[in-house]
Amino acid sequence: MKLQRPLFSNLLFATLALLALGCTRIALAAAPFEDTIAQRTQACTACHGQQGRAGPDGYYPRIAGKPAGYLYNQLINFREGRRHYGLMTGMVDLLSDAYLMEIAQYFSSIDVPYPPPSSAAQLAATPEVLRQGQLLVTQGDPARQIPACVQCHGQALTGVAPNIPGLLGLPRDYINGQMGSFRTGQRRAHAPDCMAKVAQRLSLAEVNAASSWLATQALPADTHPATSLPSPLPLPCGSAPPPEGAKP
Repeated sequence: MKLQRPLFSNLLFATLALLALGCTRIALAAAPFEDTIAQRTQACTACHGQQGRAGPDGYYPRIAGKPAGYLYNQLINFREGRRHYGLMTGMVDLLSDAYLMEIAQYFSSIDVPYPPPSSAAQLAATPEVLRQGQLLVTQGDPARQIPACVQCHGQALTGVAPNIPGLLGLPRDYINGQMGSFRTGQRRAHAPDCMAKVAQRLSLAEVNAASSWLATQALPADTHPATSLPSPLPLPCGSAPPPEGAKP
């Protein structure tokens, strides 16, 4: 028995030495940290997918190619409590306006393909639901002061620079979730909050119809946001002013 303890100690020491050697080799082989915006935003792509293409579960939306002003506004809204998700708030809580704009501009500059649209069968959307959704998206309901989505998000529905996001290439459930958040006040924007007004005027069935139609639409050949709208916005919409000297 007296001979077993030194033997055990020697084996333990040898094992720890091998582990230490392995860790040292891994550390030496690891790529050195590069102080680039791409490497500093890896915390973002851990949820939003490689290059910001969207998370695999449909919960984390695509941020690649979105208008920089829109992305900046969302980061500001998380930081200032107009949007609520603890992980996002913790990440941006101590970041400056200028740095948030740098992050927004980086992801806005990424140009990668969109995923194929969902099919009506995948969504279990009937032809009548899709027709209703198409009417709401393209024509709205003037009698109830509900503007068409294309009046704000562009005729191609790919967004309008610098502050209006595209609506294509998003999962139906994500759109439904965000519209629900606007309806209940869980998601807010700078006053005047135009999206909250629109969401509150729509029924849940209408929201689902619009989101189902949007989710089934293929993107146009040019997926970039439009540079302007042909006419003024139908509703006043608030927005955070960009940092001094920044151009979204």
